[in-house]
Amino acid sequence: MGGMSMNGSHIPEAVFRRGRLLLWGSGLALAIALPLVFKSGFMLSLLCQMGIMVVFALSYNMLLGQTGLLSFGHAVYYGLGAFITMHALNLIGKNGSPLVVALLPLIGGLAGMLAGVVLGYVTTKKAGTTFAMISLGIGELVAACALMFPGFFGGEGGVSGNRVIAKETFLGFTWGPQVEMYGLIVVWAFLATVAMFALTQTPLGRMANAVRDNPERAEFVGYDTQRVRYLMLILSGLFAGIAGGLTALNYEIVTAETLNAHTSGVVLLMTFVGGIGFFYGPIIGAILITVMQIVIGGMTHAWLLYFGLFFLFMVLMAPGGIASLIAVQHKLWQAGLLGRMLPHYFATTLPVLVLLAGLVGLVELSYALLAGEGVGAGDTATRVMGMQLQLNSPEPWLAALATAALGLLLTRWIGGRTRTAWNATLATLHGDRA
Repeated sequence: MGGMSMNGSHIPEAVFRRGRLLLWGSGLALAIALPLVFKSGFMLSLLCQMGIMVVFALSYNMLLGQTGLLSFGHAVYYGLGAFITMHALNLIGKNGSPLVVALLPLIGGLAGMLAGVVLGYVTTKKAGTTFAMISLGIGELVAACALMFPGFFGGEGGVSGNRVIAKETFLGFTWGPQVEMYGLIVVWAFLATVAMFALTQTPLGRMANAVRDNPERAEFVGYDTQRVRYLMLILSGLFAGIAGGLTALNYEIVTAETLNAHTSGVVLLMTFVGGIGFFYGPIIGAILITVMQIVIGGMTHAWLLYFGLFFLFMVLMAPGGIASLIAVQHKLWQAGLLGRMLPHYFATTLPVLVLLAGLVGLVELSYALLAGEGVGAGDTATRVMGMQLQLNSPEPWLAALATAALGLLLTRWIGGRTRTAWNATLATLHGDRA
């Protein structure tokens, strides 16, 4: 069946397929080329973590975005996949080969899938709030077991291993260097992403959408909604386990942290911020939140506050996630209206940056003051945001407050004009559709 453009004209399906293949190929080529640009060990580690979190977030979106199941315990499948992979790595020891190591994430995936088979039958009996609460309870139960059974979970120290298990190589790879591990993660992430996208095009994937949108109607036409939810949870556990297996190989250690509620919360936020209504939304969210965790987390101790404020902003201003904003701009571009809004976007950027600079300054100064830095130290300066400032002096506080106030005034003034132009552009767009 052919597609339909914004103006109602049909576009051959072959055009969509070629565009899709071009998009997939471009994404893979970009992932392969990134280590050539970012050669530092820190950037390679960051890219590895991004690839793993992309698979993890997409697996979660199979529940939340596709099936409408809000889970607070998705870390169970991720963590069990990681632990089983690490035990398998230690079991094969020196008798294995780099090829066997490269296939170990599949063992993690099977472990996550088995956990879905065992736990999913109970959790998917009901949807909505009931499912969310049951998933939270099971997540806490498994996290508690991680400390109750140190023989398997390794206690507080976790379970460690060595992914370089033999002197022989597989196509020249030993998985020792970080760049080789990044290549392995790219391969697994690409295969898992393609598989999860293909699942959305299957009858099961489409029925999951139907169960999400109108379960009563799905039951009326003869489908077992509990079975659909159960199958989707099993498959979601499979891909979450693959992500856990990649984590085990990447860090060569697995701790109880992979099973706790924090991990489940992070993947939920990644998926929501990126956009649960779009397949590529969790990819954007996983990349963005990983950068915030590692990069911004390394720059300031207050990164959790920034993260919380950012999430609050997304919920209030863009509940559809970043992907929804991209989708709207794409519609404007198709209608030839994006050029009308670009000057307003650029004009709004500067005052927003000024406002953010002032707010960040106030937060960092307050955080340093509450931490007791530079207080009662006379003329001793405290390093805040790369600058030597005296917290006992009013100058840095007044400067940050003035910057925030100026940014707020400019944002309200210019933002009002941008909002007027935005409403006019949307009116034109809707008028063209009519």
